[in-house]
This record gives sequence, structure tokens and C-alpha cells, in this order.
Amino acid sequence: MGAIKVTDIPRYSYDDYKLWEGKWELIDGYPYAMAPAPMIRHQKISNKIAWQLENVLSDCKYCYAVLPIDWKIDTNTVVQPDNSIICQEPFDGAYITKAPLVIFEILSKSTSKKDVGIKFDLYEKEGVKYYIIVDPDENIAKVYHLQNGLYIKQGDIKDETVVFNLDPCEKDLEFDFSKIW
Repeated sequence: MGAIKVTDIPRYSYDDYKLWEGKWELIDGYPYAMAPAPMIRHQKISNKIAWQLENVLSDCKYCYAVLPIDWKIDTNTVVQPDNSIICQEPFDGAYITKAPLVIFEILSKSTSKKDVGIKFDLYEKEGVKYYIIVDPDENIAKVYHLQNGLYIKQGDIKDETVVFNLDPCEKDLEFDFSKIW
């Protein structure tokens, strides 16, 4: 009996994904369980991010904040970022298809390798303008800005305010990281 190879692992599509119970992500046809449910600290930080985004974006006609929602990239890739900013016409379907402008992923033991590796590469490839990796154990947010197709790290942010350019919104987003811890 030989070792398992990547070609031996079954691959799935969005049609399969729709039938699954529980929380999953599908990346290049490979399923990733979103279990166990996020810890209390993770949820508190996500809630504080969502609250701040909602307040800052309340008067913008183009951009709005969303909590985990399916982003269907193609028939083999569906992800659910923790917090996102979407700048497009409102939608009322089951998922979004356009890349969010800003994504926050909050690290946990079960997802950190995926968030800093697979999702980092995926979001970069798909053109997410800002990717923020939030580390609740260190109280640090690693902020990346997409420039010429590659993420450039803006810094390890603890309690500073960072300004994000949200074209086509008429104003920039001033996000105070001291309020999420």
C-alpha cells in the first residue's frame, strides 16, 4: 500500500457544497470544515470590527460591512471571510461573486494556517485590496495592501488608526484598531 497522493483526494464543486450540513469552505475543490465554532474572544473581536465598520460606513452609498457570507469565486471555490467590506450594488442572493474590498480574518488554532497561507494567496490572486489578519492572542492586526498584484505589509497594528482608501466611496475609512481588543 502506497502513500496517499493529492490526486487521491476527492474534489468537490459548489453544487456539492450547497448540500453539506454545518459550516464549510471550498478552496480549489477541497473542503475545509469550519469547526469547531469560533471561541468567545474571536466572536467578540469580530463583533467589534463589524460594529465599527457599520458605523464608519453608515453614510456611504456604495460600501457596506458584512459578516460571514459565501463568496463564490468559481464553481470550485467558496469562502466565508470573518468580516468584509463590499463595495457594489446591494444584493439579495445566496452569495457574492465580486471580491470584497477589505477582508478581516481572525486567527484561531484551527484556521490560522489556512488564513495566513491558502487564503492569503487566494485573496491576493482575486484582487482583495486590503487583507487584515487579526491575531487575538497577540492583540495585533497584520495589515496588507494589494499593490501591483502583490500584498505589501503596511504594518503590525496594535492600537493605531489606519486609513483605508475605499474607491468608489467618497471618503476614506478610518479604522481604530484600539477598539477591537
